[in-house]
Parts: sequence; structure tokens; C-alpha cells
Amino acid sequence: MISISEIQKVFRGTITLNVPLARYTTFRIGGEADYFVEPVDADDVVSIVKYANSKGIPFYVMGNGSNILISDEGIKGIVINLEAAFNYLKQEGGSIISGAGVKMAKFVDFCIQKGYAGVEMIAGIPATIGGALVMNAGCYGGETADHVTEVTVVKNEKIQKLKKEDCGFKYRSSNLKGTVVMEARFDLPKGIPEELNKRRKESILNRNESQPVEVPNAGCVFKNPKDNKAAILIDKCGLKGVKYGGAMVSTKHANFIVNYDNATANDVVELVKIIKRTVKEKTGIDLEMEVKLIGFEEVTL
Repeated sequence: MISISEIQKVFRGTITLNVPLARYTTFRIGGEADYFVEPVDADDVVSIVKYANSKGIPFYVMGNGSNILISDEGIKGIVINLEAAFNYLKQEGGSIISGAGVKMAKFVDFCIQKGYAGVEMIAGIPATIGGALVMNAGCYGGETADHVTEVTVVKNEKIQKLKKEDCGFKYRSSNLKGTVVMEARFDLPKGIPEELNKRRKESILNRNESQPVEVPNAGCVFKNPKDNKAAILIDKCGLKGVKYGGAMVSTKHANFIVNYDNATANDVVELVKIIKRTVKEKTGIDLEMEVKLIGFEEVTL
């Protein structure tokens, strides 16, 4: 393992070795990260990316830790966390500028306070702006990328500003994977704060009533197939409440797997296999995962 002192020759931020990652994920599952780094600014991000590439060390960016499942063996490489240095919001002309480390709820509240509409329905998404952009997170008819006009990233070891059309936003995906998203510009329509706040509260209430927010989970496990809902398919196959180890298909929302009893990553993977196999056998539909697997050497689902 490379020493902290060697990394500090090129990196000004904080470096911690062997950090348990379960506490950084909404699933509360996952092993340790070899290196957990917190850059101080954009140049620091470039430095750690260059260093990782020069040493052949894989790196991963972690935001709020939702929509991911980290292996029980952890991450053999560098985990980059941007919350410390990229947790800022500002109004610039008619645009809202958000750092990648800003949590979605904080972003939506800021937009509403400034009288901007179009994001109130995604207030309950448990993600940072950076992670939400990479996967184009969305709910209730809205997506993170709806009002994005520019995204600042580290790509090919350089800071680049990408226009929306260069980001490849699609349903729950983008071509931002492999970059480090640091900042985004949003151009939003104007609205009345009182009305926007009411819609935000309704969205969060609906989420709390329909999803198992009280139990650790990673969000929707599967993407919705064309002309279908993954939750409906899983429910019709009688899989609600099915368990494997400490993992269980939520009885509240069938497209959620919950960590109800100290589940391991392997418990979740085995339950995913049961769900995929059963749905395929009974409906002919092959469900595609929305939750990303990180740190697994080889998994056949």
C-alpha cells in the first residue's frame, strides 16, 4: 500500500486509510476503502486523478452513497468524496450554480427560496448533485438533468465544461461515468415560492408514504422496463417480503431491497438474483439493475 506521505506530495486535501464505507452509504453496507480522500478544490481533484492514473490505482467518486452497493471486501483503490469542498450554492444572473457535494434537499430548498421552479418534485432523492447527475436521478416525472445547461468535470485529467448535449443524459444514465463531476449550472423557470414549497412537501410526503425510507436501502433496485413498472412486476411475482440473510424485498415498495437485519452485500446480490430469475421465468422480462455494484470482482446476475 502506498503511504499517505507519498500522496501528500501532490495532494493538499485530507487522506484517510482503511475507512469503513458502510456509514457513508444509504444501504449501510460495504467494506473498507484503501484510501478515502477529500480534495480542497478543483485543482486538487485533478492532482489526485493524475496520481491515481500514474500509479494504476482505480478511483471512485462517492456522494451521499445512495444507488450503490459496495462489496463486503470494500474498494481496492481511492474513494474521492467532494462534500467538504464542493458544498456550495449561488445565484448567478438567472442561473443557479451548485457544487457536486450539495445534497438534493438543500439544492431544492435554495432554488425555491430564490423563486425558481422545476425541481421541487425531486426534493426527496437522497443524493448529492454530482451523483444525481451521473445517473440522471429522477422521480414523479422530473429528472435532475431537466434544467441543466452546463456541467464542470474532470475528464482526461483536465477540468472541462460540458454543455448539456455533451453529457448524454438518458433515463437513469449519462456519459458522465468515468469523470469527476464538480459543479453544475441550472437555468430554471420562475415560480411562486409558496406554491413551489407546497409541491415540494407533497412530493416528500408521497415518497415517505410509498417508499421504505425508515429502513436502510439504496433506492429503486431495478430500472423500469419499457411500458412496465419494475415494482409491479416484482409484486405480481409474489416477491414482496422475500428474504435472503439480512436483506428483504420491501413489503412497502417491491422495487426496494431493505437492509432489515445487518445484511451483507452478498445477501443483497443473492436476493437480486432471486428477483431477476423469478421475474424472467414468470414474465419473460429481464430486469436491469439501477443500483450500481462497486468493488465486486465478478458478479453474474
